[in-house]
Amino acid sequence: MGAYLLVAEDDRGQAEVLRRYLSAEGYDTVVVHDGLAALDHVRRRRPDLLVLDLMMPGLDGLTVARILRAESEVPILMLTARAGEDDLLAGLDGGADDYLTKPYSPRELTARARALLRRSHGRTDETVLTVGSIVVDAARHQVHADGRLVQCTPGEFAILEALAGQPERVFTRAQLLEYTNGVERDSVERSIDVHVLNLRRKIEPNPKRPARLVTVYGIGYKLTSGPA
Repeated sequence: MGAYLLVAEDDRGQAEVLRRYLSAEGYDTVVVHDGLAALDHVRRRRPDLLVLDLMMPGLDGLTVARILRAESEVPILMLTARAGEDDLLAGLDGGADDYLTKPYSPRELTARARALLRRSHGRTDETVLTVGSIVVDAARHQVHADGRLVQCTPGEFAILEALAGQPERVFTRAQLLEYTNGVERDSVERSIDVHVLNLRRKIEPNPKRPARLVTVYGIGYKLTSGPA
């Protein structure tokens, strides 16, 4: 059986179209129509991917994403009628892994779904990268900081994996954006800053004074072993 997907979309006609397309791709697809139902379903069934509409009754999609991101690593594909860059960044900051603007092609949505599932479940290598107290396990899609398991979204993981693969190398935002290709293809360079802020909250002893994921002003970011 294919991956298990949850679609949270209050437009019942659109939700049925998505269910049919995703089912035709071989995915076991279930539909709910409000934010509270989406939250409850993810907690009970743990889908492989959540397709989440931004504007829904009960709880809006952004609130659902923020709650789930504190509890789960489930990949989230956000759907929205808002096309502005600030809306994109708000969605990513809230925990979405990718962002698709309405109107969209169902084929494009299924392609995004495949990319997110491939990124979150398709790793087969056994690479374990260690930089100071940060350990990135590619095969298991796990990150440990100071011995603690920390949850990362697929986009955050892609960036951290790139940085950990070449410690002390400075990556530009454009270069890091390439590593999220297939996860966030419509993202902008500012989205990297959002991911970096979220990663610092997870791996830095003091996120306001980062010593590991460091800004190189005028260029970009690098990962260091941190203070001795």
